[in-house]
Amino acid sequence: MTIQRTPNQIDQQGSVEAMIQVFTTGGTIDKLYYDANSEFEIGDSLLPELLKEANVSGEFLVTGLLRKDSLEITDNDRSLIREAVIESRADRILITHGTDTMPDTAAVLADIKDKTIVLFGSMQPARMRRSDAVFNLGFAWAVASTKEPGVYVAMNGEVFEAGAVRKNLKAQRFERS
Repeated sequence: MTIQRTPNQIDQQGSVEAMIQVFTTGGTIDKLYYDANSEFEIGDSLLPELLKEANVSGEFLVTGLLRKDSLEITDNDRSLIREAVIESRADRILITHGTDTMPDTAAVLADIKDKTIVLFGSMQPARMRRSDAVFNLGFAWAVASTKEPGVYVAMNGEVFEAGAVRKNLKAQRFERS
């Protein structure tokens, strides 16, 4: 489990009021490609580096939960994510997630009412030059910082509520379902 904190460390009493908890689960955002056949594996999360690149100044805590392609995420993995969200002392949570099954995980979290939970990812790995990862991270951070409690998917400049979103594979975008 990887944990990072901003230079403004959480105070001695463990105050998390202004902190955003980030859980990483893998997905395209953390993929490493090795050859022209698109062979890949999920690498270490770049989230701490991406937060720095996005010039995020708020306090955050990054915790690695999984390193999986979302097509490999199981019901047990979703239970692990749900438990981590419930047990987190933070009221605002970001979750990196692969795009193929992101709506499924959002639906599993939908009945958590006392936290603002935002799932996001990218269509291209963060390690690629033309990735949407930094934009999606910044957008998701803004959504987590401003929305009322609920579960949201934030992708490509749009916000969707859990249970009302699907990935359009042909168009490579998310849309209301």
